[in-house]
Amino acid sequence: MSDLARQQADFQRGILGGDDEVLAEILDGPREKRETLYGVYRYAYGSRLVDAVRNDHELLHAYLGDEMFDEMGHAYVRAYPSEHPNLRWFSQNLPTFLKSTTPYSDHPVLSDLAALEKALNDAFDGKDGAVLALTDMAAFAPEVWNDLRFTPHPTATRLDLSTNASAIWMALKNDETLPDAVALEEPSRVLAWRQDNTPMFRELSAEEAMMWDEAAGGVPFGVLCTMLATYDDADGAAARGAGYLHGWISAGLLTGAAIK
Repeated sequence: MSDLARQQADFQRGILGGDDEVLAEILDGPREKRETLYGVYRYAYGSRLVDAVRNDHELLHAYLGDEMFDEMGHAYVRAYPSEHPNLRWFSQNLPTFLKSTTPYSDHPVLSDLAALEKALNDAFDGKDGAVLALTDMAAFAPEVWNDLRFTPHPTATRLDLSTNASAIWMALKNDETLPDAVALEEPSRVLAWRQDNTPMFRELSAEEAMMWDEAAGGVPFGVLCTMLATYDDADGAAARGAGYLHGWISAGLLTGAAIK
């Protein structure tokens, strides 16, 4: 390794890991010590990563405010050093960090907000996929419907939120008065996806969330309807299942249906 390559490696290691060995090769400036000069690079690097987190989580930033968000952001940078050349993916672990790290874990709404924004960001950047149309379903004879299995759109993500983060997200988005953050007795079951070119989300009932989760796992329509019968009126299970399916297709949530 050449001296230049070694110095560059030492410099990078000091920036990323806090190793001060490289200071031995840096001269003091006419006005500032080498520690201060090198610290500028360290702070600038961390600040750039915090900016990336802020860009991905604009509403969490709005909820926390500048000072608290920057403090949280720098703590995240220390906990999850960047390992990907694309800054778009740097904030992927933010929900996990907020859920597992004090004092942020004392406020579950923060990890829920981050998870919701992450799901919407991922939906925006997700892979394109064919969209199942209502007219496509006409190709299946009624007698084979029980055996139909459905493929979710690649941008679809299911979340269980423990707080009213979705209501807070909507208030932040619409510049409305924020409701107080509260823990929910039952989780808020959220489905996020991209419809056309727009990331979207909506809350699901417990019954629809169960059907979606099972359908996404490959359970055929007939079994889904049998499972719906355990939630409510058994005689109306097939109709409810068809209603949910109609809504998913209309929203572009499925890429295909097949008999497997």
